Amino acid sequence: MRQSSRKILFLLLIVLALGFIVYRTSGSFHLGDFSGKKLLEIIRHANHFLLLLSVASIYACYALRALRWKVFQTNLGESHFGNIYRITLAGFSAVFLLGRAGEPIRPILLARKEKLPAASMFGIYVLERIFDIASMAVIAAIGLLLFQAHGPAGESAAKLETAAKTTGTLFAAGVLGAVGFLIYLRLHGTALLERRLKGWLAAHGWRGTVARILLGLVRGVQAIRTWKDLALSLFYSAAHWFLVLLIYIWVSHSFGGRLGMLTMSDAMLVLAFTLVGSAVQLPGVGGGSQAGSIIAYTAIFGVEQEAAVAAAIVLWLISFAACSLAGIPLLIREGFSLGKLREMAEKEKESEEAGNI
Repeated sequence: MRQSSRKILFLLLIVLALGFIVYRTSGSFHLGDFSGKKLLEIIRHANHFLLLLSVASIYACYALRALRWKVFQTNLGESHFGNIYRITLAGFSAVFLLGRAGEPIRPILLARKEKLPAASMFGIYVLERIFDIASMAVIAAIGLLLFQAHGPAGESAAKLETAAKTTGTLFAAGVLGAVGFLIYLRLHGTALLERRLKGWLAAHGWRGTVARILLGLVRGVQAIRTWKDLALSLFYSAAHWFLVLLIYIWVSHSFGGRLGMLTMSDAMLVLAFTLVGSAVQLPGVGGGSQAGSIIAYTAIFGVEQEAAVAAAIVLWLISFAACSLAGIPLLIREGFSLGKLREMAEKEKESEEAGNI
């Protein structure tokens, strides 16, 4: 009976999570005359196997993230994959619920669950962001370098292709420069940086903020102590983003038509536009990542507007919202309500402003 009750409770939590996702996303898109009815109609004719494969794969992506975090955390103390994976899902669900204000929740929850210092966890969080940003830059560089203008050849197409390849070269150079800086910082610059920033740490305002960010970067870099740690971190990062790239291909191909003709390099470019849109919050379409995807689909690859919008929404739902199906029940299981999460996020923001991190 107890086991049956648990199953019923779990199913109820899943239904509540699905309901919340529908509620949360209902006001997120401003797409003119594109309605939810049109979206459902387009999805109904899509390849459902590829869509389900994409949902399953996004959970594998979070598992790879958890494995990479476990490598980063190894030198701080005991690390448990099960705890890290569950909190990873819960933490990204908190971001879905609260937006960028929810980003500190994951390091805080992991620090409590793994019984490790919060400052060290934020250092790992900074390192994780470095690896992700570097991976994004590599994806953008490769996608732009391999880009070939679609449609009828002409002067404008040639200019677009040349500009893309130039931008890709700049991205590649930027990645190499950043890698060189991190290697120098790891081998030579850490102690010097910490001594130089002591005065800034005591100051309020922008100097204290910059000092804490830089020291967080240093703590994160210190988490990688051996070549094996670095190799594993790079492997998990590459596997994670390659799987994300496959999700972009599978979702695009599931709709057929012009979307079904996109290649691996095309998907890289769509992913690059999506990531840039998410970072800078492009206007329109109710969100930067959706706007980036739609711009890439329509302006570069000539996809029809309705198909592009549908694919962009489905990509967003799978890559960003799908984790909430498991993450929200996990947050509830850990005893965290939406109000409590907001309170934790606000306290973290106050701590940053006060210079306590």
